[in-house]
Amino acid sequence: MAAQAAPAEELSKLSVDETKPAPAAANGNDSDAESGDEEAEEGAAAPAAGAAKKKKKRKPKKKKKAPTSQSEPPRVLVSQLFPNNQYPKGEEVEYVNDNLNRVTNEEKRHLDNLNQEFLTDYRHAAEVHRQVRQWAQKSIKPGQTLTEIAENIEDSVRALTGHSGLEEGDALIAGMGFPTGLSINHCAAHYTPNAGNKMVLQEDDVMKVDFGVHVNGRIVDSAFTVAFNPRYDPLLEAVKAATNAGIKEAGIDVRVGDIGAAIQEVMESYEVEINGQMLPVKSIRNLNGHTINHYSIHGTKSVPIVKSNDQTKMEEGDVFAIETFGSTGNGYVHEEGEVSHYAKRGDAAKVDLRLSSAKSLLNVITKNFGTLPFCRRYIDRLGQDKYLLGLNNLVSQGIVEAYPPLVDKKGSYTAQYEHTILLRPTVKEVISRGDDF
Repeated sequence: MAAQAAPAEELSKLSVDETKPAPAAANGNDSDAESGDEEAEEGAAAPAAGAAKKKKKRKPKKKKKAPTSQSEPPRVLVSQLFPNNQYPKGEEVEYVNDNLNRVTNEEKRHLDNLNQEFLTDYRHAAEVHRQVRQWAQKSIKPGQTLTEIAENIEDSVRALTGHSGLEEGDALIAGMGFPTGLSINHCAAHYTPNAGNKMVLQEDDVMKVDFGVHVNGRIVDSAFTVAFNPRYDPLLEAVKAATNAGIKEAGIDVRVGDIGAAIQEVMESYEVEINGQMLPVKSIRNLNGHTINHYSIHGTKSVPIVKSNDQTKMEEGDVFAIETFGSTGNGYVHEEGEVSHYAKRGDAAKVDLRLSSAKSLLNVITKNFGTLPFCRRYIDRLGQDKYLLGLNNLVSQGIVEAYPPLVDKKGSYTAQYEHTILLRPTVKEVISRGDDF
């Protein structure tokens, strides 16, 4: 890079005197004196020239190069890695049978092009999810506390979206779509550590890692299972294969009951040997996939994971979370344990709250989470304390929904895999698909 020119004022200080010398004298003594004067002038000029040479000119600072890869732990904004909002597409799958012509239909392609902002937000959220979960799969190890694991994931999501969620309304722009679920062994869903939780991940545990990322309310819901003992591999393989079967079956005009049948057939073709006993893998029949709405993780449609007579059809424009759960236990869950997950109900009736702590907390929830799910740790980090009485009052009044942990019988093991799919006018896009699963 070229060096900057020195300022003119500095150069003028360094210029040599250019006035004409006096006429030469007739005798040699005068000439010698003149010669001595010239030498003196040259001697005086020399240090000045030397000083000019010693003075270093400042080079302009080099511009920092934009990052080209993600850090570990993830802290680089995904928007910096993908300039101009050109985020990777998910897996695009063509429709089949009567919907095959949608791929080339001009009207459908036009409708698809109208959804660019919607697709950009979803692909942005999906890329954040992929980068965070792929790091989490490498970094999660036995001996870590569940709090450490959850906060590592959540800090990464907030860093990659560029929204810490500490300022009022910031978490509604982008960040966590719902709290990080870390459900272990017979607990299938809706468990995240509350403040003071000391639970440590063990070598023989099977842990479901379920978290959401949103950008402008477009929620990507995806989950995977971590196990360190290879004896659980068939359980994980069963659930992953069942989820992929559900994704393959899903599409416009497909009945959700038929999807459940396809999932159950694959899931229950697997067995797992634990402590010398062969156990069938069962679909957990009272857990379902679901539609995802704007700023709302659970829409009005459900996708069963067992065969059913549900004739509800998937439709163009729907966003679905296709998730399956397999169990070595009863294949049926019930609510048990301390609640950590909550969400403000979008359809809650207006209630005259008498408890001041409930009024105050509702204001905090509305301004920071809206209808996005949250957990107690999220309220804690906003500086709120002594809020449990108010929170329980909001639940009892039907304003906030509580989601207790869901468990199968003790001693059993459960696994989960999940992806979000978009039923676009032209293709089905598995938006959260990655190289990992």
